[in-house]
Amino acid sequence: MYGVCYGACTQGIDGKLVRVEIDISNGLPAFAIVGLPDSAVRESTERVRAALKNGSYEFPMRRITVNLAPADIRKEGASFDLAIAAGILITSGQWSASVAEGSLLLGELSLRGDVRPIHGVLSMAMAAKEAGLKRIVVPVENAREAALVDGIEIVAVRHLSDVPAGKGLELPAANPVSSPASTSREQNIDFSDVVGQAQAKRALAVAAAGLHNVLFIGPPGSGKTMLMRRLAGILPPLEGEEALEVTKIHSAAGYAAHQGGLMRQRPLRAPHHTISTQGLIGGGAIPRPGEVSLAHRGVLFLDELPEFPRVALESLRQPLEDGTVTIARARSTFTFPARFMLAATMNPCPCGYDGYEDEYHSCTCSPARKLGYFSRLSGPLLDRIDIVLDIPRVTPEEAELWRQEGGTATHSLDTAALASYVLAGRQAQLERFLGTQIKYNSELSGSSLHRYCRLDQEANKLLVRAYKEMGLSARAHDRVLKVARTIADMEGSERIEGGHMNEALLYRSLDMRKRRWSLGEHEEAVSKF
Repeated sequence: MYGVCYGACTQGIDGKLVRVEIDISNGLPAFAIVGLPDSAVRESTERVRAALKNGSYEFPMRRITVNLAPADIRKEGASFDLAIAAGILITSGQWSASVAEGSLLLGELSLRGDVRPIHGVLSMAMAAKEAGLKRIVVPVENAREAALVDGIEIVAVRHLSDVPAGKGLELPAANPVSSPASTSREQNIDFSDVVGQAQAKRALAVAAAGLHNVLFIGPPGSGKTMLMRRLAGILPPLEGEEALEVTKIHSAAGYAAHQGGLMRQRPLRAPHHTISTQGLIGGGAIPRPGEVSLAHRGVLFLDELPEFPRVALESLRQPLEDGTVTIARARSTFTFPARFMLAATMNPCPCGYDGYEDEYHSCTCSPARKLGYFSRLSGPLLDRIDIVLDIPRVTPEEAELWRQEGGTATHSLDTAALASYVLAGRQAQLERFLGTQIKYNSELSGSSLHRYCRLDQEANKLLVRAYKEMGLSARAHDRVLKVARTIADMEGSERIEGGHMNEALLYRSLDMRKRRWSLGEHEEAVSKF
């Protein structure tokens, strides 16, 4: 006796449809799975056997062979349990063949027949639609995620016995979508908690509006990490294809995207500095997305940047430039999206006080230690960072003013106000890039960069002079243009003016202690902000 069902697995972040072929023949009782299964798939023999018996079905005491085709692709995970069980029941005559006709069956089985949720359902549902299947049978916990794919029927089940009924349970209600300025992750943290640092808040707003890479340098306790932790609260929400793209990655990685359906909040990933290169970029025997892919369309926050392994940091160069990560293995090559905003912090030296000495603190690092510390960051990596800003310690006067006014001092902007500036800049980009593949100013390159970044005479003179005197590379030149374009968008200007270019150029200095951006020098920009 022979029967066929359809299951699926993930390869990278994409779904792969698998033909589950069942053969039940005479011979000594045996249950074998072939077709390059991994350990989780091979162990499904025991799960399926127990689920059928405990679900009041008969397990055939004959020779059962399950083939997962195509046989040259490695299969992993527990997503085939339901398809294998259904195939055995159909082949043995306990279920009608119509139960699985034109259907994709996904789910892990418990020993008593409950259908448990799995990873990567969104990718598998997309693959099923492309293959022309009409229906997907999924665990009820994955139903909201599968329903993101239009034009295909979703059957949500809790138990193996629910499958023959042909209709699913009512879909669970989706979690309320959070606004970009008020999310569960940022409910109790706000930019108003940060004393002073108006320049840093402006820099983060510029970075968020155009998704530019940003690095803060400052002594311990200056508020670098505190500022960066609040960055996600001012990012514009994910929309349309972006949201589907990010949800697909997180679903394939197993980060419970099904709980809230489509992701609307941009991800913020903050790995510890002990992370391996493989964990950061992605990889494994069967490659999985790393932190750079999980931060796609969001923020990758690296606190204490020089403490990360140098080889891991150097591996960021290609995804920062191309927006993708390609991992080659003997059998296949995987490409993961990785267009993220890099946000990083660091001290000026190992002790943290170089350039910030006062009566209480003094730098204890030798010149060799300082050089060794900063040399952990290569020139090509730093060249890919758009905004570098010095974060000095808050003065006693600023702190006292903040306390007197109950945290609402003049230089203390809250998350809602910053988010409104970011959305204004984002709206200008949406209108400009309508009908193109470009989404943010940070993605501009080549002819599009010069088409959309029109300079007035003063801005052009500043850029030419800076290119000569600051020794800018061609990449740095283009990145200055992109940041200036975002600043102009936030201020509602169609052309890049001298003030916009001046501010963008100040963000390119790596020795910010010698060129501090004082409020007086940029009073006009900050007052508008």
